[in-house]
Amino acid sequence: MSSLIKERLELQMAELEMLFSMFPNKGEITLQDESTFFHVQKYLNNSSENLPHKIEYSVAVPVDEPKERLNLQVALPHDYPQVSPQLFARSDALDRQQQFQLNKDLTSYITSLESGELCICAAVQWLRDNSVNYLRSSKLSCERASPAGTVKTFFSRMWIYSHHIYRQELRKKIFDSARKLNLTGFCLTGKPGIICVEGVKENCEEFWHVIRYPNWKHISCKHVESKETEGNGDNLRLFQTFEDLQFRAHGDYGLRNDYHMDLGQFLEYLKAHQSEHVFQILFGVEGKCSDN
Repeated sequence: MSSLIKERLELQMAELEMLFSMFPNKGEITLQDESTFFHVQKYLNNSSENLPHKIEYSVAVPVDEPKERLNLQVALPHDYPQVSPQLFARSDALDRQQQFQLNKDLTSYITSLESGELCICAAVQWLRDNSVNYLRSSKLSCERASPAGTVKTFFSRMWIYSHHIYRQELRKKIFDSARKLNLTGFCLTGKPGIICVEGVKENCEEFWHVIRYPNWKHISCKHVESKETEGNGDNLRLFQTFEDLQFRAHGDYGLRNDYHMDLGQFLEYLKAHQSEHVFQILFGVEGKCSDN
């Protein structure tokens, strides 16, 4: 297994070197951890068994007309290119819906490529060739919008169930994404893991796309509540912040952290936030609050 990992890491580093040759200027490629090269090289030289969980970097992709830059965020699991990379493109020139559609189409393009092939350079070229259409459409939408008119938006509340949520890097991704997208709600750590996000519909959909891609097993969106409203829908929020929710747990606190959360306390929490009805949707049984 280690020989396969080394072979795939060598391919990943060769592709990254190719990208550096395509984008040689400072700031065009940014490594999330500057010591990535050092750690990977030590592993390849058999002088260390420690590896970063993923190789992560971003590429500033230039678009000629309109003159813009897209930031392509790349996260490569150890098994890439045998498994798909995690890619996400951002631009301040795109609204949320445009950005969501761009990433949806980018994902579709990547999955159409031959399995097991390096694809980051292909993704960069696809963005250079195709992102202009999304950027122009976003610009036209802004020009046609009437600033004096009443803005209608869809407000959503998304309930997500996972078999468990433990890993720190996963929890960081959840909280960072919720903060960037102006979403409120909570993340319940442990087994099971429950996430609720609420906010503008497009932001909720983008959050769901970001956290489940490329392959988070045992996760599903159990229920979505949506309502058309005027303005940003802040008056519909049931949660004031995005909370790190933890209750008294039962089970083993050892290395596996294989513990079950107290669902009775969770039901009380839902009841306090006018969401008691969701308990049955999430777990398939009717919740019964304690009399305390």
